[in-house]
Amino acid sequence: MNTALVWLRDDLRLDDQPALRAALDRGLRPLPVYVHAPEEEGGWAPGAASLAWRRRSLAALADALERRGSRLLLSRGPTLAALQALAARTGAEAVLWTRRYEPAIEQRDAHIKRSLRQAGLHAESFNGALLFEPWELATRQGDPYRVFTPFWKSARAHWRTPATWDAPARLPALDALDLPAGERLDDLLPAPRPAWDAGFWQHSTPGEDGARAALHAFLDGAVHGYAQGRDFAAQAGTSRLSPHLHHGELSVRRIAAAVLAAGDAIAEADRDRFLAELGWREFAHHVLHHYPRVPEHNLDPRFDDFPWAPPDEALLDAWRQGRTGVPIVDAGMRELWHTGWMHNRVRMVVASWLTKHLRQHWLHGARWFWDTLVDADLANNTQGWQWTAGTGADAAPYFRVFNPVSQARRFDPDGAYVARWVPELAGLPLPARFAPWEHPELARRLAPGYPARPQVELAAGREGALAAFATLRRGRAD
Repeated sequence: MNTALVWLRDDLRLDDQPALRAALDRGLRPLPVYVHAPEEEGGWAPGAASLAWRRRSLAALADALERRGSRLLLSRGPTLAALQALAARTGAEAVLWTRRYEPAIEQRDAHIKRSLRQAGLHAESFNGALLFEPWELATRQGDPYRVFTPFWKSARAHWRTPATWDAPARLPALDALDLPAGERLDDLLPAPRPAWDAGFWQHSTPGEDGARAALHAFLDGAVHGYAQGRDFAAQAGTSRLSPHLHHGELSVRRIAAAVLAAGDAIAEADRDRFLAELGWREFAHHVLHHYPRVPEHNLDPRFDDFPWAPPDEALLDAWRQGRTGVPIVDAGMRELWHTGWMHNRVRMVVASWLTKHLRQHWLHGARWFWDTLVDADLANNTQGWQWTAGTGADAAPYFRVFNPVSQARRFDPDGAYVARWVPELAGLPLPARFAPWEHPELARRLAPGYPARPQVELAAGREGALAAFATLRRGRAD
Protein backbone atom coordinates (compact mmCIF):
# COMPACT_ATOMS: atom_id res chain seq x y z
CA MET A 1 0.00 0.00 0.00
CA ASN A 2 1.36 3.40 -1.00
CA THR A 3 1.46 6.25 1.50
CA ALA A 4 0.05 9.77 1.71
CA LEU A 5 1.19 12.34 4.22
CA VAL A 6 -1.90 13.91 5.79
CA TRP A 7 -0.56 17.27 6.91
CA LEU A 8 -2.59 18.53 9.87
CA ARG A 9 -2.77 22.14 11.01
CA ASP A 10 -5.94 23.78 12.34
CA ASP A 11 -7.97 20.67 11.50
CA LEU A 12 -7.14 18.46 14.46
CA ARG A 13 -9.83 15.82 14.02
CA LEU A 14 -10.61 12.53 12.29
CA ASP A 15 -14.34 13.12 11.78
CA ASP A 16 -15.31 14.92 8.55
CA GLN A 17 -11.62 15.30 7.76
CA PRO A 18 -11.33 15.76 3.96
CA ALA A 19 -7.59 15.17 3.64
CA LEU A 20 -7.84 11.91 5.57
CA ARG A 21 -10.85 10.86 3.54
CA ALA A 22 -9.05 11.62 0.26
CA ALA A 23 -6.14 9.40 1.26
CA LEU A 24 -8.41 6.48 2.17
CA ASP A 25 -10.63 6.91 -0.91
CA ARG A 26 -7.53 6.63 -3.11
CA GLY A 27 -6.35 3.49 -1.39
CA LEU A 28 -3.40 5.23 0.26
CA ARG A 29 -2.05 4.60 3.73
CA PRO A 30 -2.46 7.92 5.63
CA LEU A 31 0.47 9.09 7.72
CA PRO A 32 -0.80 11.97 9.90
CA VAL A 33 1.85 14.60 10.49
CA TYR A 34 1.88 17.92 12.33
CA VAL A 35 4.70 20.38 11.61
CA HIS A 36 5.22 23.13 14.15
CA ALA A 37 6.44 26.26 12.38
CA PRO A 38 4.93 29.39 14.00
CA GLU A 39 7.69 31.52 12.48
CA GLU A 40 6.07 30.94 9.07
CA GLU A 41 2.82 32.67 10.06
CA GLY A 42 4.03 36.21 9.50
CA GLY A 43 3.19 38.82 12.09
CA TRP A 44 0.43 36.67 13.58
CA ALA A 45 2.15 33.59 14.97
CA PRO A 46 -0.18 31.77 17.38
CA GLY A 47 -0.60 33.39 20.77
CA ALA A 48 0.15 31.78 24.11
CA ALA A 49 -3.44 30.81 24.95
CA SER A 50 -4.17 29.16 21.61
CA LEU A 51 -0.87 27.28 21.78
CA ALA A 52 -1.83 25.97 25.21
CA TRP A 53 -5.06 24.68 23.68
CA ARG A 54 -3.26 23.24 20.65
CA ARG A 55 -0.92 21.29 22.89
CA ARG A 56 -3.83 19.47 24.52
CA SER A 57 -5.65 19.06 21.24
CA LEU A 58 -2.62 17.39 19.66
CA ALA A 59 -2.36 15.03 22.63
CA ALA A 60 -6.02 14.10 22.22
CA LEU A 61 -5.58 13.55 18.49
CA ALA A 62 -2.50 11.36 19.02
CA ASP A 63 -4.49 9.22 21.44
CA ALA A 64 -7.40 8.91 18.99
CA LEU A 65 -5.04 7.82 16.21
CA GLU A 66 -3.35 5.23 18.40
CA ARG A 67 -6.74 3.74 19.29
CA ARG A 68 -7.31 3.28 15.57
CA GLY A 69 -3.97 1.62 14.91
CA SER A 70 -2.15 4.68 13.56
CA ARG A 71 -0.03 7.46 15.06
CA LEU A 72 0.62 11.18 14.87
CA LEU A 73 4.12 12.19 13.79
CA LEU A 74 5.26 15.51 15.22
CA SER A 75 7.92 17.56 13.47
CA ARG A 76 9.49 21.02 13.43
CA GLY A 77 9.69 23.43 10.53
CA PRO A 78 10.70 24.64 8.07
CA THR A 79 7.53 22.98 6.84
CA LEU A 80 8.51 22.33 3.23
CA ALA A 81 11.79 20.71 4.23
CA ALA A 82 10.06 18.59 6.87
CA LEU A 83 7.42 17.33 4.43
CA GLN A 84 9.96 16.66 1.70
CA ALA A 85 12.24 14.73 4.06
CA LEU A 86 9.40 12.65 5.44
CA ALA A 87 8.03 11.87 1.97
CA ALA A 88 11.47 10.77 0.80
CA ARG A 89 12.02 8.56 3.85
CA THR A 90 8.60 6.87 3.69
CA GLY A 91 8.22 6.76 -0.08
CA ALA A 92 5.00 8.76 0.15
CA GLU A 93 3.46 9.64 -3.18
CA ALA A 94 1.09 12.36 -1.97
CA VAL A 95 0.78 15.19 0.55
CA LEU A 96 -2.80 16.14 1.40
CA TRP A 97 -4.11 18.91 3.66
CA THR A 98 -7.06 21.19 4.37
CA ARG A 99 -6.83 24.83 3.47
CA ARG A 100 -6.17 27.80 5.72
CA TYR A 101 -6.98 31.37 4.72
CA GLU A 102 -4.63 33.65 6.65
CA PRO A 103 -2.66 35.79 4.13
CA ALA A 104 0.82 34.64 5.17
CA ILE A 105 -0.31 31.00 5.29
CA GLU A 106 -2.01 31.18 1.89
CA GLN A 107 1.22 32.41 0.33
CA ARG A 108 3.31 29.83 2.21
CA ASP A 109 0.99 26.97 1.24
CA ALA A 110 0.93 27.97 -2.43
CA HIS A 111 4.73 27.83 -2.46
CA ILE A 112 4.71 24.44 -0.72
CA LYS A 113 2.20 23.03 -3.20
CA ARG A 114 4.25 24.17 -6.19
CA SER A 115 7.46 22.82 -4.71
CA LEU A 116 6.00 19.42 -3.86
CA ARG A 117 4.52 19.05 -7.32
CA GLN A 118 7.82 20.00 -8.92
CA ALA A 119 9.40 17.22 -6.85
CA GLY A 120 6.96 14.73 -8.40
CA LEU A 121 4.56 14.41 -5.46
CA HIS A 122 0.82 14.67 -5.66
CA ALA A 123 -0.01 17.75 -3.56
CA GLU A 124 -3.64 18.66 -2.98
CA SER A 125 -5.60 20.81 -0.54
CA PHE A 126 -9.26 20.68 0.46
CA ASN A 127 -11.90 22.83 2.12
CA GLY A 128 -12.27 21.53 5.64
CA ALA A 129 -12.93 24.77 7.52
CA LEU A 130 -15.78 26.66 5.83
CA LEU A 131 -19.23 26.19 4.37
CA PHE A 132 -18.21 28.32 1.38
CA GLU A 133 -14.77 29.03 0.03
CA PRO A 134 -14.00 32.77 0.29
CA TRP A 135 -13.97 33.10 -3.50
CA GLU A 136 -17.25 31.25 -4.15
CA LEU A 137 -19.61 34.14 -3.36
CA ALA A 138 -19.53 37.56 -5.03
CA THR A 139 -21.76 40.54 -5.70
CA ARG A 140 -23.56 40.89 -9.02
CA GLN A 141 -20.63 43.00 -10.16
CA GLY A 142 -18.23 40.19 -9.28
CA ASP A 143 -16.76 42.04 -6.31
CA PRO A 144 -16.19 40.74 -2.77
CA TYR A 145 -18.92 41.47 -0.26
CA ARG A 146 -18.31 44.16 2.34
CA VAL A 147 -21.75 44.02 3.97
CA PHE A 148 -22.95 40.96 5.85
CA THR A 149 -26.66 40.93 5.03
CA PRO A 150 -26.31 40.54 1.23
CA PHE A 151 -23.42 38.14 1.78
CA TRP A 152 -25.55 35.91 3.99
CA LYS A 153 -28.54 36.21 1.65
CA SER A 154 -26.35 34.96 -1.18
CA ALA A 155 -24.95 32.19 1.01
CA ARG A 156 -28.41 30.98 1.95
CA ALA A 157 -29.47 31.05 -1.71
CA HIS A 158 -26.52 28.78 -2.56
CA TRP A 159 -26.94 26.66 0.58
CA ARG A 160 -26.83 22.90 0.30
CA THR A 161 -27.30 20.68 3.33
CA PRO A 162 -23.71 19.97 4.32
CA ALA A 163 -22.56 16.41 3.66
CA THR A 164 -20.37 14.98 6.41
CA TRP A 165 -18.09 11.96 6.72
CA ASP A 166 -17.67 9.84 9.83
CA ALA A 167 -14.28 9.06 11.32
CA PRO A 168 -13.10 5.52 10.47
CA ALA A 169 -13.07 2.96 13.25
CA ARG A 170 -9.62 1.73 12.15
CA LEU A 171 -6.77 3.11 10.08
CA PRO A 172 -4.05 1.30 8.15
CA ALA A 173 -1.08 0.39 10.33
CA LEU A 174 2.20 2.22 9.80
CA ASP A 175 4.51 -0.61 10.88
CA ALA A 176 5.87 -1.14 7.37
CA LEU A 177 7.17 2.42 7.13
CA ASP A 178 10.62 3.62 8.11
CA LEU A 179 9.41 6.36 10.42
CA PRO A 180 11.58 8.77 12.36
CA ALA A 181 10.98 9.02 16.07
CA GLY A 182 9.50 12.49 15.65
CA GLU A 183 9.43 15.26 18.21
CA ARG A 184 8.07 14.81 21.71
CA LEU A 185 5.02 16.97 22.36
CA ASP A 186 6.54 18.27 25.60
CA ASP A 187 9.57 19.48 23.64
CA LEU A 188 7.61 20.88 20.73
CA LEU A 189 4.93 22.65 22.82
CA PRO A 190 5.97 22.66 26.48
CA ALA A 191 3.27 22.97 29.11
CA PRO A 192 3.02 26.52 30.50
CA ARG A 193 5.22 27.08 33.56
CA PRO A 194 3.83 28.22 35.88
CA ALA A 195 0.48 26.72 34.95
CA TRP A 196 -1.22 30.01 34.09
CA ASP A 197 -3.65 28.06 31.90
CA ALA A 198 -5.09 25.97 34.76
CA GLY A 199 -8.36 27.89 34.78
CA PHE A 200 -8.92 27.24 31.08
CA TRP A 201 -9.60 23.55 31.53
CA GLN A 202 -12.29 24.08 34.16
CA HIS A 203 -14.49 25.41 31.36
CA SER A 204 -13.33 23.61 28.19
CA THR A 205 -11.92 20.27 27.06
CA PRO A 206 -9.64 20.44 24.01
CA GLY A 207 -9.81 17.67 21.47
CA GLU A 208 -12.38 16.01 19.26
CA ASP A 209 -14.23 14.30 22.11
CA GLY A 210 -14.51 17.59 23.98
CA ALA A 211 -15.79 19.27 20.82
CA ARG A 212 -18.50 16.64 20.31
CA ALA A 213 -19.52 16.93 23.96
CA ALA A 214 -19.77 20.71 23.62
CA LEU A 215 -21.94 20.38 20.52
CA HIS A 216 -24.27 17.91 22.20
CA ALA A 217 -24.50 20.11 25.30
CA PHE A 218 -25.42 23.07 23.11
CA LEU A 219 -28.09 21.15 21.21
CA ASP A 220 -29.55 19.88 24.48
CA GLY A 221 -29.45 23.26 26.19
CA ALA A 222 -28.37 26.72 25.06
CA VAL A 223 -29.67 26.49 21.50
CA HIS A 224 -33.18 26.68 22.98
CA GLY A 225 -33.66 30.39 23.52
CA TYR A 226 -30.37 31.18 21.76
CA ALA A 227 -31.73 34.19 19.83
CA GLN A 228 -32.10 36.15 23.08
CA GLY A 229 -30.07 34.16 25.59
CA ARG A 230 -26.78 34.56 23.71
CA ASP A 231 -26.54 38.18 24.85
CA PHE A 232 -26.78 37.59 28.60
CA ALA A 233 -23.31 37.43 30.06
CA ALA A 234 -23.99 35.33 33.17
CA GLN A 235 -26.04 32.69 31.35
CA ALA A 236 -24.77 29.60 29.56
CA GLY A 237 -26.52 30.94 26.48
CA THR A 238 -23.84 30.55 23.82
CA SER A 239 -22.45 27.48 22.08
CA ARG A 240 -18.86 27.73 23.41
CA LEU A 241 -17.83 26.03 20.14
CA SER A 242 -15.46 28.74 18.90
CA PRO A 243 -12.23 27.19 20.27
CA HIS A 244 -13.16 23.82 18.78
CA LEU A 245 -13.94 25.43 15.43
CA HIS A 246 -10.72 27.42 15.41
CA HIS A 247 -8.57 24.35 16.06
CA GLY A 248 -10.62 22.25 13.67
CA GLU A 249 -11.68 19.69 16.27
CA LEU A 250 -15.18 19.90 14.84
CA SER A 251 -16.09 20.88 11.29
CA VAL A 252 -18.52 23.69 10.62
CA ARG A 253 -20.34 21.32 8.28
CA ARG A 254 -20.86 18.87 11.14
CA ILE A 255 -22.23 21.65 13.34
CA ALA A 256 -24.57 23.01 10.67
CA ALA A 257 -25.78 19.53 9.77
CA ALA A 258 -26.52 18.73 13.42
CA VAL A 259 -28.51 21.93 13.91
CA LEU A 260 -30.51 21.40 10.71
CA ALA A 261 -31.11 17.73 11.53
CA ALA A 262 -32.81 18.75 14.77
CA GLY A 263 -35.65 20.19 12.70
CA ASP A 264 -38.62 21.54 14.64
CA ALA A 265 -36.98 20.60 17.94
CA ILE A 266 -35.16 23.95 17.63
CA ALA A 267 -37.28 27.06 17.26
CA GLU A 268 -36.86 28.76 13.90
CA ALA A 269 -35.65 32.03 15.44
CA ASP A 270 -32.99 30.23 17.47
CA ARG A 271 -31.86 28.11 14.54
CA ASP A 272 -31.64 31.06 12.16
CA ARG A 273 -29.78 33.21 14.68
CA PHE A 274 -27.19 30.51 15.29
CA LEU A 275 -26.72 29.77 11.59
CA ALA A 276 -26.25 33.50 11.04
CA GLU A 277 -23.45 33.44 13.60
CA LEU A 278 -21.79 30.71 11.56
CA GLY A 279 -22.40 33.05 8.63
CA TRP A 280 -20.51 35.87 10.35
CA ARG A 281 -17.57 33.48 10.64
CA GLU A 282 -17.82 32.79 6.90
CA PHE A 283 -18.04 36.51 6.20
CA ALA A 284 -14.94 37.21 8.28
CA HIS A 285 -12.92 34.71 6.23
CA HIS A 286 -14.37 36.13 3.01
CA VAL A 287 -13.19 39.62 3.96
CA LEU A 288 -9.76 38.45 5.14
CA HIS A 289 -9.12 36.54 1.91
CA HIS A 290 -10.07 39.45 -0.35
CA TYR A 291 -8.55 42.19 1.80
CA PRO A 292 -5.39 40.60 3.23
CA ARG A 293 -4.14 43.85 4.79
CA VAL A 294 -7.03 44.13 7.27
CA PRO A 295 -5.29 42.43 10.23
CA GLU A 296 -3.19 45.58 10.59
CA HIS A 297 -4.87 48.22 8.41
CA ASN A 298 -8.30 49.82 8.40
CA LEU A 299 -10.60 48.44 5.76
CA ASP A 300 -12.28 51.85 5.66
CA PRO A 301 -9.47 54.19 4.51
CA ARG A 302 -11.16 57.22 6.05
CA PHE A 303 -9.86 56.04 9.41
CA ASP A 304 -6.26 56.25 8.24
CA ASP A 305 -6.54 59.92 9.25
CA PHE A 306 -8.47 59.32 12.47
CA PRO A 307 -6.97 61.09 15.51
CA TRP A 308 -6.43 58.10 17.77
CA ALA A 309 -5.05 59.02 21.16
CA PRO A 310 -1.32 58.38 21.61
CA PRO A 311 -0.67 54.89 23.02
CA ASP A 312 -0.93 55.11 26.79
CA GLU A 313 0.64 52.10 28.49
CA ALA A 314 -0.89 52.91 31.85
CA LEU A 315 -4.38 52.98 30.37
CA LEU A 316 -3.70 49.86 28.31
CA ASP A 317 -2.28 47.92 31.26
CA ALA A 318 -5.28 48.79 33.42
CA TRP A 319 -7.59 47.65 30.62
CA ARG A 320 -5.67 44.39 30.16
CA GLN A 321 -5.70 43.68 33.90
CA GLY A 322 -9.38 44.48 34.44
CA ARG A 323 -8.68 47.59 36.50
CA THR A 324 -10.50 50.22 34.44
CA GLY A 325 -12.99 51.08 37.20
CA VAL A 326 -15.87 50.03 34.92
CA PRO A 327 -17.27 46.78 36.35
CA ILE A 328 -18.59 45.12 33.16
CA VAL A 329 -15.34 45.91 31.32
CA ASP A 330 -13.21 44.61 34.18
CA ALA A 331 -15.34 41.47 34.49
CA GLY A 332 -14.80 40.68 30.81
CA MET A 333 -11.06 41.23 30.92
CA ARG A 334 -10.70 39.05 34.01
CA GLU A 335 -12.85 36.31 32.49
CA LEU A 336 -10.52 36.39 29.49
CA TRP A 337 -7.40 36.12 31.64
CA HIS A 338 -8.70 33.26 33.77
CA THR A 339 -10.51 31.20 31.12
CA GLY A 340 -8.99 32.15 27.76
CA TRP A 341 -12.47 33.08 26.55
CA MET A 342 -14.89 36.00 26.83
CA HIS A 343 -18.62 36.28 26.29
CA ASN A 344 -19.32 37.77 22.86
CA ARG A 345 -21.54 40.62 24.08
CA VAL A 346 -18.86 41.58 26.58
CA ARG A 347 -16.18 41.45 23.88
CA MET A 348 -18.02 44.25 22.12
CA VAL A 349 -18.33 46.26 25.32
CA VAL A 350 -14.63 46.02 26.25
CA ALA A 351 -13.61 46.77 22.66
CA SER A 352 -15.88 49.81 22.54
CA TRP A 353 -14.41 51.09 25.81
CA LEU A 354 -10.88 50.80 24.45
CA THR A 355 -11.50 52.27 21.00
CA LYS A 356 -14.17 54.86 21.83
CA HIS A 357 -13.89 56.03 25.44
CA LEU A 358 -10.09 55.65 25.59
CA ARG A 359 -9.63 56.20 21.83
CA GLN A 360 -6.76 53.73 21.72
CA HIS A 361 -6.13 52.11 18.33
CA TRP A 362 -8.01 48.86 17.81
CA LEU A 363 -4.75 47.02 17.08
CA HIS A 364 -3.80 47.25 20.77
CA GLY A 365 -6.91 45.27 21.60
CA ALA A 366 -6.57 42.87 18.68
CA ARG A 367 -3.04 41.99 19.73
CA TRP A 368 -4.06 41.37 23.36
CA PHE A 369 -6.99 39.18 22.35
CA TRP A 370 -4.72 37.31 19.95
CA ASP A 371 -2.40 36.32 22.78
CA THR A 372 -5.03 35.56 25.42
CA LEU A 373 -7.95 33.92 23.58
CA VAL A 374 -8.01 30.16 23.09
CA ASP A 375 -10.21 30.80 20.02
CA ALA A 376 -7.87 33.45 18.58
CA ASP A 377 -8.77 33.27 14.90
CA LEU A 378 -7.25 35.90 12.62
CA ALA A 379 -10.38 36.41 10.51
CA ASN A 380 -12.79 36.60 13.44
CA ASN A 381 -10.49 38.60 15.69
CA THR A 382 -9.84 41.17 12.99
CA GLN A 383 -13.50 41.36 12.02
CA GLY A 384 -14.60 41.80 15.62
CA TRP A 385 -12.19 44.59 16.41
CA GLN A 386 -12.69 46.50 13.16
CA TRP A 387 -16.47 46.10 13.49
CA THR A 388 -16.53 47.62 16.97
CA ALA A 389 -14.01 50.32 16.08
CA GLY A 390 -16.11 51.29 13.05
CA THR A 391 -13.21 50.81 10.64
CA GLY A 392 -14.10 47.51 8.98
CA ALA A 393 -16.60 45.66 6.80
CA ASP A 394 -20.25 46.28 7.69
CA ALA A 395 -18.93 47.96 10.82
CA ALA A 396 -20.90 49.55 13.61
CA PRO A 397 -20.63 53.32 13.03
CA TYR A 398 -17.82 54.85 15.02
CA PHE A 399 -20.32 57.21 16.62
CA ARG A 400 -22.12 54.19 18.11
CA VAL A 401 -20.52 54.21 21.55
CA PHE A 402 -21.52 51.45 23.93
CA ASN A 403 -22.49 52.74 27.36
CA PRO A 404 -20.98 50.05 29.61
CA VAL A 405 -23.33 50.78 32.50
CA SER A 406 -26.41 50.48 30.29
CA GLN A 407 -25.00 47.32 28.76
CA ALA A 408 -24.42 45.80 32.20
CA ARG A 409 -27.90 46.69 33.40
CA ARG A 410 -29.44 45.17 30.30
CA PHE A 411 -27.33 42.05 29.81
CA ASP A 412 -26.27 41.31 33.40
CA PRO A 413 -29.44 42.47 35.14
CA ASP A 414 -28.81 40.72 38.46
CA GLY A 415 -25.10 41.60 38.46
CA ALA A 416 -24.07 37.93 38.61
CA TYR A 417 -21.43 38.22 35.88
CA VAL A 418 -19.79 41.22 37.54
CA ALA A 419 -19.94 39.55 40.96
CA ARG A 420 -18.29 36.41 39.62
CA TRP A 421 -15.35 38.04 37.89
CA VAL A 422 -14.96 41.17 40.04
CA PRO A 423 -15.62 39.60 43.44
CA GLU A 424 -14.61 42.73 45.36
CA LEU A 425 -17.87 44.25 44.08
CA ALA A 426 -20.09 41.29 45.01
CA GLY A 427 -21.08 42.87 48.32
CA LEU A 428 -22.39 46.04 46.71
CA PRO A 429 -26.12 46.46 46.12
CA LEU A 430 -27.14 46.20 42.49
CA PRO A 431 -27.10 49.87 41.40
CA ALA A 432 -23.65 50.36 42.91
CA ARG A 433 -22.36 47.13 41.38
CA PHE A 434 -22.91 48.55 37.89
CA ALA A 435 -21.47 52.03 38.59
CA PRO A 436 -19.68 52.14 41.97
CA TRP A 437 -18.46 55.71 41.42
CA GLU A 438 -22.07 56.85 41.62
CA HIS A 439 -22.19 55.47 45.19
CA PRO A 440 -18.82 56.56 46.61
CA GLU A 441 -19.58 56.00 50.29
CA LEU A 442 -20.80 52.44 49.69
CA ALA A 443 -17.88 51.71 47.40
CA ARG A 444 -15.29 52.97 49.87
CA ARG A 445 -16.79 50.89 52.65
CA LEU A 446 -17.63 47.67 50.78
CA ALA A 447 -15.11 47.64 47.90
CA PRO A 448 -12.09 49.61 49.15
CA GLY A 449 -9.61 47.98 46.74
CA TYR A 450 -11.52 48.77 43.57
CA PRO A 451 -10.71 51.91 41.53
CA ALA A 452 -12.72 54.85 42.85
CA ARG A 453 -13.30 56.33 39.39
CA PRO A 454 -13.38 55.02 35.81
CA GLN A 455 -10.35 55.66 33.63
CA VAL A 456 -12.38 58.38 31.95
CA GLU A 457 -15.79 59.78 32.77
CA LEU A 458 -18.35 58.07 30.56
CA ALA A 459 -19.86 61.26 29.16
CA ALA A 460 -16.46 62.82 28.56
CA GLY A 461 -15.17 59.71 26.81
CA ARG A 462 -18.19 59.59 24.54
CA GLU A 463 -17.91 63.28 23.70
CA GLY A 464 -14.21 62.87 22.92
CA ALA A 465 -14.95 60.00 20.57
CA LEU A 466 -17.65 61.95 18.75
CA ALA A 467 -15.41 64.99 18.48
CA ALA A 468 -12.65 62.87 16.99
CA PHE A 469 -15.06 61.37 14.48
CA ALA A 470 -16.29 64.83 13.55
CA THR A 471 -12.79 65.66 12.28
CA LEU A 472 -13.17 62.92 9.64
CA ARG A 473 -16.52 64.28 8.56
CA ARG A 474 -15.11 67.80 8.29
CA GLY A 475 -12.20 66.40 6.28
CA ARG A 476 -14.58 64.86 3.76
CA ALA A 477 -16.49 68.14 3.47
CA ASP A 478 -13.26 70.04 2.86
